[in-house]
Amino acid sequence: MAKVVLEHVRKVFDGGVVAVEDFNLEIADREFIVLVGPSGCGKSTTLRMVAGLEEISGGTISIDGKVVNDMPPKDRDIAMVFQNYALYPHMSVFDNMAFGLKLRHMPKGETMERVHEAADILGIRDLLTRRPKQLSGGQRQRVAVGRAIVRKPKVFLFDEPLSNLDAKMRVQMRVEISRLHQRLGATMIYVTHDQVEAMTMGDRIVVMEKGHIQQVAGPLELYEKPANRFVAGFIGMPPMNFLTGSLVKCDGGLVFRTERDEKDGRDIMDYCSASRPLSPLSPLCPLAVELPLPKNWSLASHEGQRVTLGMRPEDVGSATAERATDSPRLQATVDVVEPMGSETYVYVKVAGTTLICRVDAHRIFKEGETVELPVDIQRCHVFDEDGEALKKG
Repeated sequence: MAKVVLEHVRKVFDGGVVAVEDFNLEIADREFIVLVGPSGCGKSTTLRMVAGLEEISGGTISIDGKVVNDMPPKDRDIAMVFQNYALYPHMSVFDNMAFGLKLRHMPKGETMERVHEAADILGIRDLLTRRPKQLSGGQRQRVAVGRAIVRKPKVFLFDEPLSNLDAKMRVQMRVEISRLHQRLGATMIYVTHDQVEAMTMGDRIVVMEKGHIQQVAGPLELYEKPANRFVAGFIGMPPMNFLTGSLVKCDGGLVFRTERDEKDGRDIMDYCSASRPLSPLSPLCPLAVELPLPKNWSLASHEGQRVTLGMRPEDVGSATAERATDSPRLQATVDVVEPMGSETYVYVKVAGTTLICRVDAHRIFKEGETVELPVDIQRCHVFDEDGEALKKG
């Protein structure tokens, strides 16, 4: 296996369209790295540049210590699994898997041994005599993976290999590819737009947007410490809730508040100076949302600035949020209730914004009712006007 290093890699297509800009990443030997992001973010283009299927416009790509910028794909010692399987319809499963080895003039005995070994790993030995049209989507994908395994490459590349499968089969294949990585100890680069795949499979995840890396981290770090608002909103299902407002000093601490009610000219500072209690439930309060921030947060230098408060769905209205210390409350109107079996998604209206709450399945919410929702404020995130995460401590 091998280490893969990309330094200042960029790709500009005809017409000046920049697909990838200043991409820097070091992938360790035997690491499973996942490139994730929305359609058009440059993740597949990056993978194709590593494979040699796209010429790079700048920078260097190294595999196992060798710069491969000008090296043809066949000499890079990589194997790629495509979204559309790319199987030869007139060949048997055995011949599809053995095709690359035959091109290399590998002895028949070794070819047969490698194909049977890969077929045993993937559980498709009884399918070797069939043709692709006789296989299900999941079986075809196993064949495509098997064709990569038999080559014993230094690096495996996967370009959205599960996107054509149904939901149940995607889960099964996800587990099988993860198990395959553990068994082979291989260096793998995996591209997907599905953040669930990214979170469950990758040792580290590269989140991309518009050709740029937004953050590189392990799954848990991405979820709990997103670098910016884009990562926070992209990672997590349901996605993070956002409220835009400002930080105001009040009673020796900081309060997050949304914009004041334009129908009422009074400002929050009037209430603070009068030492009046602030509550969104009070008829005197001109604010749609007002949440006291934890005293241990070090955000004094951002007082008066516009910020965005991010709240995970499980941190609003849940039993965990209810048990949290000094959890403030939001007044909200229930809009839509979605029972999911083990849990329920509740969509509520707060200050003209729709928030999603993930609550216990046994809690009853009725559409149209007004509710008070506790917020686990310690687990919330704050982003500046540029969308960058602010350090809280």
